[in-house]
Amino acid sequence: MHLREIWRFPVKSMRGERLKNVELTENGLTGDRHIHIRDSRGLLTARARSRLLGLSATTAMDGSVLVDGHPWDSPEAAELVRGAAGPDAEAVYYSGRERFDVLNLTVITDGAAEALGHDPRRLRSNLVIGGVPGLAERDWPGRTLHIGDTVIGVCKLRSRCVMTTIDPDTGERDHDVLRDIHRLYDGVFALDCWVASPGTIAEGDEVRLTDEQWPEPVRGGWIVGAPYLVP
Repeated sequence: MHLREIWRFPVKSMRGERLKNVELTENGLTGDRHIHIRDSRGLLTARARSRLLGLSATTAMDGSVLVDGHPWDSPEAAELVRGAAGPDAEAVYYSGRERFDVLNLTVITDGAAEALGHDPRRLRSNLVIGGVPGLAERDWPGRTLHIGDTVIGVCKLRSRCVMTTIDPDTGERDHDVLRDIHRLYDGVFALDCWVASPGTIAEGDEVRLTDEQWPEPVRGGWIVGAPYLVP
């Protein structure tokens, strides 16, 4: 098995960027989902504001985040965010672990992506592992992945939501995608994982699956009362 693709999403609910290599920390990929969109009522995501997926979030050479090529905190980016998410929407920085819906890493294999039969980018996975037959990943929860000098714990199959219905290129909705996931796969697809031992990974790295046991982290979703976030 090998690491086929690495994806980072600098702004939650915007299109991400493919990387050749990245540092994994105990807080996930460096630079992943540090920027959020909110309004006066709280967090906004593409679940309800699908036009956010029409914006591209990338990381500049100096590590700053760009929205369609503009600094995320610039007037130009602010106008784009309002156009996609509403007149009082704004981008904010937040680095706490609550920025992840479940755990800090999502993994999918090429075999599972092929079996799904839909564009795997709809699942917004951070890592794509190649050389895996069919749906073998569904037996991985409770096991451990070694990639380069990092260790990744596999927690569970990931519950899927309406985000999967949104085409990552056009923003159009296809509800058959989520219906298929529920009908064929009990509503769960890809893997919720966490970084057990930090390090650097790169495309092409060998991936090893072992039965080593690593203590699971505290699972945090959206925490009521956290800064500007809603459950």
